[in-house]
Amino acid sequence: MPAPTPDRLSTLTDTLADLTEYLRENPDPAEALALIDPLLDEYTGLPVQFADTLRALARTIQDHQTGVGTAHVSLLVAELRTAAWEQSDQHTLHYVLDELRTLHQEAQSEIG
Repeated sequence: MPAPTPDRLSTLTDTLADLTEYLRENPDPAEALALIDPLLDEYTGLPVQFADTLRALARTIQDHQTGVGTAHVSLLVAELRTAAWEQSDQHTLHYVLDELRTLHQEAQSEIG
């Protein structure tokens, strides 16, 4: 697998910024939910992926520690791991999407 590049990751964040701007334009809720759905997938969504990324970064930093500032580096690695757990906790956001989708569909069926 080729190594990711800062440019490729920048494209990813640009895409998320585009999504945010699009959602600010007040699209149809069903379409908005469909766009967000892959981002909050219970197993592969952003919270899970980002948590895994933070854990991998913590492991990489820890494995490459040198003697200088080791205690400080260890503290920072611990902070990365804490942040990873906090991100992992957000995996339940897909349930919020499920409930919103159900409520929107119910409202649409009452209208139509």
